[in-house]
Amino acid sequence: MNADDTGGTPARTCLAVDIGGTKMVAGLVDAEGVVLVRRQVPTRRDLTAQGLFDLLAGAVDEVLAAGPGPAPAVVGVGCGGPMAPGGVDVSPLNIPAWRGFPLRDHLRTHTGLPTFVDNDAKALALAEGWIGAAAGVDDFLAMVVSTGVGGGIVLDGRLLDGAGGNAGHIGHVVVVPDGRRCACGGVGCLEAEASGTAIAAITGRPAAEASDEVRRRTGVLVGRAVASVANLLDLRSALVAGSVALGFGEVFFAAAQGEIDRLARLEFSRGTVISPGGLGGDGPLVGAAAVGWRGSAAGADRPGGRR
Repeated sequence: MNADDTGGTPARTCLAVDIGGTKMVAGLVDAEGVVLVRRQVPTRRDLTAQGLFDLLAGAVDEVLAAGPGPAPAVVGVGCGGPMAPGGVDVSPLNIPAWRGFPLRDHLRTHTGLPTFVDNDAKALALAEGWIGAAAGVDDFLAMVVSTGVGGGIVLDGRLLDGAGGNAGHIGHVVVVPDGRRCACGGVGCLEAEASGTAIAAITGRPAAEASDEVRRRTGVLVGRAVASVANLLDLRSALVAGSVALGFGEVFFAAAQGEIDRLARLEFSRGTVISPGGLGGDGPLVGAAAVGWRGSAAGADRPGGRR
């Protein structure tokens, strides 16, 4: 990946924020991608939009008070989508309280720092290409399979943004025709069939308690989506993180690889490999920091600006 996509070599720390459907995490990340401190709070569904932000702001304040080393120079945020161009406002499908919520401006006002927001799976792609399993790789897909399902795509060494910054939404590739209704309004989307939320709805049990049969089915569906992306975009590497994928482990990855091998049969897609992301639990915060460095390098912190 080109240096421009991670902001080159930052000299100070970044206040990194990862927002998911289950938890929100704030931390400080240094120029080498090391997470120095973190605080986590639940993504409570009983709060108003402002109440949820206030909960996040409390975690941010704790990080700023506890953080070692130099003060952060920028804020980077990875958040579920979709969102408006430049992350001006966000509407995560798995956070109903936030619809058109001006997260970027709220954080910028609260911290007084330049603030940049992007999709959490695109953030993961930046992280993996910076210091993770895709370092030195110019073409790959990064995925998060957790409460929801998201993706980020790097081609020719650059992260794809798309017209509105929402490129890479593999969670809304249809993998089960006439399948379950998705929160996006579609039917049979990967997120509606293979996310932690979907698994709990289908089985009546938390995803962490899923049987091997469910783990294999989830892997097959993820592999089906990855094969479609490999056939479409001429790439051979998919890195997957998130509590569902990593928690399901070898059963999941073996099933996914088998489905990819069955469906990615073009000369340029045959041999596509799916593997766990290389950053483990640090990936989301490192990715959020990469969003911050990237945005800072581009000078995009302005209303309606692109990252």
